[in-house]
Amino acid sequence: MAQPAQPLPSNSAESPSAATGSEAPRFSFLPAVGTWKYHLLLSAVAIFILGPLGGVAASYMNFSLGFFVGGQVLAGILGSAVTYGYGAEGKHGANYMQTMAASVASLCAMSVLVQAMVWLGMPMPPAWQLMLFVGCVGMFGVGVGMLYTPLLVDRLQLDYPSGYAVANILRALTDKRLLKASIAKLGGGAGMGALVAGLTEKVVSLGSLGLSASTVGAGMVVGSVVAVPVAIMGVAGYALTPYLREIGWLGPQDPFRKIGFLIGLAMICGAALVDLSLLAVQAVARIRGAAPVAEGDEPAWKKVNVPRLLAWVLFWGVAVVAVATQVLHQPVGFIVFGLVLALLFVLINGIAYGISDNNPISSAFVMSVLLMSMLGLKDPLVGLMSSTILLISTAVGCDMQQDRSTGWRLGTNRVVQFRYQVLGITMGAILCVGLARVFMGAYPVLAVNQLDNPGVKTGQWGSAMTYKLVGAIRDLGSLSDHKIKALLFGLALGFGLEVARKLVRRHAGIQRFLNEHSAGPAVRWTLDSVVLASPYASSFGAFVALPVSIWFAAGGTLASLWNAATQRFASPPKPGEQALPEDMSTTSLVGGGLIAGESLYFLFVGLYGLLALMT
Repeated sequence: MAQPAQPLPSNSAESPSAATGSEAPRFSFLPAVGTWKYHLLLSAVAIFILGPLGGVAASYMNFSLGFFVGGQVLAGILGSAVTYGYGAEGKHGANYMQTMAASVASLCAMSVLVQAMVWLGMPMPPAWQLMLFVGCVGMFGVGVGMLYTPLLVDRLQLDYPSGYAVANILRALTDKRLLKASIAKLGGGAGMGALVAGLTEKVVSLGSLGLSASTVGAGMVVGSVVAVPVAIMGVAGYALTPYLREIGWLGPQDPFRKIGFLIGLAMICGAALVDLSLLAVQAVARIRGAAPVAEGDEPAWKKVNVPRLLAWVLFWGVAVVAVATQVLHQPVGFIVFGLVLALLFVLINGIAYGISDNNPISSAFVMSVLLMSMLGLKDPLVGLMSSTILLISTAVGCDMQQDRSTGWRLGTNRVVQFRYQVLGITMGAILCVGLARVFMGAYPVLAVNQLDNPGVKTGQWGSAMTYKLVGAIRDLGSLSDHKIKALLFGLALGFGLEVARKLVRRHAGIQRFLNEHSAGPAVRWTLDSVVLASPYASSFGAFVALPVSIWFAAGGTLASLWNAATQRFASPPKPGEQALPEDMSTTSLVGGGLIAGESLYFLFVGLYGLLALMT
């Protein structure tokens, strides 16, 4: 599992809703914290400025490059400027704004689904019908994401590197003491991230190395115990590629990840099956009173009304089915199947996102198509609509978990954060369809199916995401035996590794050796990183190209070596000197800065490219 996240800073454990204005705003014109005027100010800035800004960039990037960066970092920085006047308490307001803005951006990136419908020749329904469908799915997705927050954020304490970075940014930019101590590390990392992103874009030799500042930064945030298994899986896949081509699992020129992503997804499923089974046993024990929970242990900002949340998920699940069947005239069976798959993959992708900062939404989409193919579906249009439920749910649901991880570090009220996200989904559903119509109307080449017209000159409109989605949908009905074998192999591997890890952790003799022997730390690292590496971590190496996994491991190794050296030679704090919170270490700040710098670079490149085309 990922390295445990550090405890919350002592000054963050109180719910922002509990603030009564004891710390007056620095500027008299600012409304008091917690009032309706306060939330109106934050909502207006987020939904009309920050959200559309990130949404336009995300949509443009998906149409042109085939990937997008979320709006968390940009919204967090700009949001901190709005809430700076509230002092340290402003971090919660900035967090609310970045939560809303990120939801808008995530849904806007899904505008490629409209492009996919055009490529497949689907009769386009009226815009309001698509907006209604996208909005209902988005509401369902955030509810499911919130359901899994106690498991992924509170219990497993996954890092969510970008969420980690945003938390540090918000704390640093709204607290003078933290700003003074961390600005050089955070700013230096951000500058380096933007510089590396620019160089890899302009210098062909660097770009060919697969170097990415955010990949190195994410590795620095999670450390070597998580990052090294990723490289091991990548190297193993590279070594096995000739054999896989020989037995027909891969084509003559296919990379390992073309089959590896199936193995990786199945590994996560196998490991999650073990963890969920153990959690079910513990839940039964608690119900029987064998493991009582002390009253008042859970802070107020964490508390969520679970029955209401379950009702929310059920209501919007029914709404999705109603809109899909009665408005868009889709068969009920595969729509319900898409909802069931969303319940599974919001969890699986959430784990992958929490460890590696990578949300493999296209891999989950392809997996859903394969499963529907196994059930006999052959209509690509039905397959697209059903898989859209999974794609949108994993996008917004995993964003929900990442935003809650930021809130976990800050002590931000989850219920209020959820409400901001819901407003973001509403705006995002409108902009998603609207931007798709605007882009495709302004640039007709986006409507040309590149699979059927490989020679068409697309210019900057590569549409790689749409290419993958439509290619997968057109493979319906052609599920091969080797793909089924890959899924079963990955499931068994993930299950076996996680069972072995649990047994080792519970073996008293092994734990005594690891804790007491001088070689214990080295043996523990070898077990956790190489011999019995976490399936959750290892699976990421099957999703990405080998250079990505190598750079990720390089960042993690560098961070672990640096942290070990500084802990060994660190001098005690001077009298009266206040140390930074534990989760604002040098490596986490620099790593978060690298992620922020690259994200900002691509956001501004996207906006600049769009403005240049419009003029």
